[in-house]
Amino acid sequence: MTLYIMRHGQTELNRLNIVQGSSMDSALNQMGYAQANAFYEAHRHVEFDLIVTSKLRRTHQTVQRFLDQKIPWEQTADINEICWGIHEGKPHSPVQNEQFLQMISAWKSGDLDASIEAGESARQLIARITRFVQWVKTRPERCILVATHGRTMRALITCLKGLPPPLMEDMEHSNTGLYLAHLQPDGSWKFELENDTKHLNVELGFTYQ
Repeated sequence: MTLYIMRHGQTELNRLNIVQGSSMDSALNQMGYAQANAFYEAHRHVEFDLIVTSKLRRTHQTVQRFLDQKIPWEQTADINEICWGIHEGKPHSPVQNEQFLQMISAWKSGDLDASIEAGESARQLIARITRFVQWVKTRPERCILVATHGRTMRALITCLKGLPPPLMEDMEHSNTGLYLAHLQPDGSWKFELENDTKHLNVELGFTYQ
């Protein structure tokens, strides 16, 4: 099995530096659609057997041109973005950033139950990601495109690599950045690409940061 795992394209809330999370069902902006189209043009030759997205429309819109080909499609809340609790829908601020850094520090220290007020913890996120990975391994398809979100992608890649949850901070992600992984006979995953954004450089004519 081969997994193409991508983050959704840019939304207006991304551009405005407003916290999204699982309750913000935001749409792609003009740049996001351009990124999605660039990804499609770069990978339209891949014979995907299945597309899996979160329940949030920014992932649906990112892979819409693949969906238009009538490729089978599954949606699951298991790969929705993490819930950022009381921060969702609000602009980033120094106070908010301090609370976030405190939570990340707690995760790195082993406290996986730490969370933003009314939000999800790392333990809760990892539980649904683990369930998703177990589900993927039961699928008969050989080549699957997965469209998800930034924090969820960090957790998913960490899980696939068999690394402890606190190391998810080391997993980079960009809008429409691609991780390409192959399932090995021993059940592990071998990564061919990590946060690959070459399609943006070619199609949009600039290096996307």
